[in-house]
Amino acid sequence: MEFFAGLDVSLRSCAVCVVDGKGTVLHERELPCDIEEIAGYLTALRFPIERVGFEAGAMCQHLYYGLKSEGFEVVCMESRQVSKAPAAAA
Repeated sequence: MEFFAGLDVSLRSCAVCVVDGKGTVLHERELPCDIEEIAGYLTALRFPIERVGFEAGAMCQHLYYGLKSEGFEVVCMESRQVSKAPAAAA
């Protein structure tokens, strides 16, 4: 099974939500918006994270390149495009 992490990012903190391939929430945690903190939390889980996603914003470039350098596959999404995705899939 695949596992994914979604980040809700602000300038000082980051809410992390880890789900499985079925969308079941497995972990939720608030962390400082720091690459080492986020990467350390995700790598300490007992299963590998397939992909990390978050919304485009002020911290997206920092997080994108920082998490990529830590070995994660990262997806940065524009909220307007993501909100249209369910309609496109139908």
